[in-house]
Amino acid sequence: MNHHKRDFSVNDRLLRICGLAAVIGGISTLAAVVLLALIHLFTNLFFFQTFSIEDRSPALNTLGAWVIVIPVIGGLIVGLMARFGSEKIRGHGIPEAIEAILFGKSRMSPKVAVLKPLSSGIVIGSGGPFGAEGPIIMTGGALGSLIAQCIDVTAAERKTLLVAGAAAGMTAVFGTPVAAVLLAVELLLFEWRPRSFLPVALACAVAGFARAFVFGTGALFPMQTQPPHMISLLSCLVAGLLSGVLASGLSAALYKLEDAFAKLPLHWMWWPAIGGVVVGIGGYLEPRALGVGYDVIGDLLHQHIAIQMALAILAVKAVIWVVALASGTSGGVLAPLLMLGAGLGTVLGAVLPGHDTALWPLVCMAATLGATLGAPLTAIVFAFGLTHDSNALLPLLAATLVAHGFATVVMRRSIMTEKIARRGYHIYREYGVDPLERHHVDEVMTRDVNTIDAATPLADVLARHFGPQQAHRAYPVVRDGALVGMLDRAALAALGEASQAGAVTVGEALAQKNEAAPAVALPGEPCRLAATRLAVHDLERLPVVADKESMRLVGIVSRSDLVKPARAHFDEEHQRERFRGFRRTHALRKP
Repeated sequence: MNHHKRDFSVNDRLLRICGLAAVIGGISTLAAVVLLALIHLFTNLFFFQTFSIEDRSPALNTLGAWVIVIPVIGGLIVGLMARFGSEKIRGHGIPEAIEAILFGKSRMSPKVAVLKPLSSGIVIGSGGPFGAEGPIIMTGGALGSLIAQCIDVTAAERKTLLVAGAAAGMTAVFGTPVAAVLLAVELLLFEWRPRSFLPVALACAVAGFARAFVFGTGALFPMQTQPPHMISLLSCLVAGLLSGVLASGLSAALYKLEDAFAKLPLHWMWWPAIGGVVVGIGGYLEPRALGVGYDVIGDLLHQHIAIQMALAILAVKAVIWVVALASGTSGGVLAPLLMLGAGLGTVLGAVLPGHDTALWPLVCMAATLGATLGAPLTAIVFAFGLTHDSNALLPLLAATLVAHGFATVVMRRSIMTEKIARRGYHIYREYGVDPLERHHVDEVMTRDVNTIDAATPLADVLARHFGPQQAHRAYPVVRDGALVGMLDRAALAALGEASQAGAVTVGEALAQKNEAAPAVALPGEPCRLAATRLAVHDLERLPVVADKESMRLVGIVSRSDLVKPARAHFDEEHQRERFRGFRRTHALRKP
């Protein structure tokens, strides 16, 4: 009977972590409000010389050629902040969060929580072509990590709270809680377990409800396209392929330019100011390419921008975004990718058949985002969350998966992981159910076990079990079928020194040692848990008992036993088979 086996592991701390995640969700929402206010404040200060948090586009400025200087000033300030504050504020935030999760035990500093939103507000407010999502992901993650560092939690629980803060921050900015949860799953958590998924989802839900009080409800870019036709599938394939090309080109150009900046005979502190020169020139030529550009994204989606203008915005935005990001300044990638993808879709909408032209900016927007991030499900649901256009779901699915497939084949790493790889860490993005998780101890253990009776004298044990004919390295010691301990040659020598009499039985000698209960495995435990226990206790085998109350021995599991699931998994992956029974089965059914 398998009634003792479960689909998911039991976690008695889950309720506590969920409570903390809910609090972090609310705090991250406040952080998002502060970040957006900072962006608006610095935008007004830099471009309109007013002290206000009113939402105004930098494209409306009347500075003329002086607009070129503004991004340079912003880049210089942020370079100084990174040099003398914290280098962690450089970049768009998500790679830094991933690095902290995988290689830093999810620990982030208080400086990041303060300086990241401030630096991003300055950069974006001075015209930097970035979005607020990367900074708020970094800021929310830092807040979650700091709260976790103040209480007694494990590194795995701290990771969950860091990701909860990051995903909640994204929810607060865009109002897309489901997409934020998927972003956490595809990019940040590196696992699919209730212990992490539930707290993150709860934090996003709290942030989604809290956001409604500040920004209201409804989609950020509401729209409704016509239901797709069959011919739209071909257009989706073309749109997805070109979006994949755009995503791959942007990523390759970004790191080529980053290498070029690294060759400059200047400290990296000055790089953002140099990138600011390019941003300023681009902003002078095409003012709508400056800043976050949510208004431009909305206009592209609703076809309020002519194709020629869309081409100009697409070209300028791509150049200044790649240069600014390569310079190591602070800002997010989601909003620029949305604009670039929507610009591509606007251009393609004039030639792609099979649907109204309003669909293609949305489709290319999601496909470009999914291919660049390596997170197709996030991109699909994110596009739906931004527009609430249910008719677009099928085209979004087709185009985004084509773009993701193209980028997977062409690119070795995504824009999220390339930066981390350049720091000496490799991240393998594929993951599946571990074979050791799929199999349980009772499937691989040895049931016919040679045991030692606890009443056997030590001298006899040495002669019978550890003499020239020794068959096993270790033996379970039992009394009336119940486990007393494990005995190998090293343990036997220690017991002989402890006992001062030759007639002492092995059970009495173990009792004299007064050691803690032996490490055991249970039949219904996953093999992964048994493997972990072997590693933690530096053992080569574990006795398997029916339950920890009776300690009745039912088998033994060794390291070699735990290799068996891996062998079965290898056969599934590499052994090719062809089922040849169809013809025979068909013949049996003939009358």
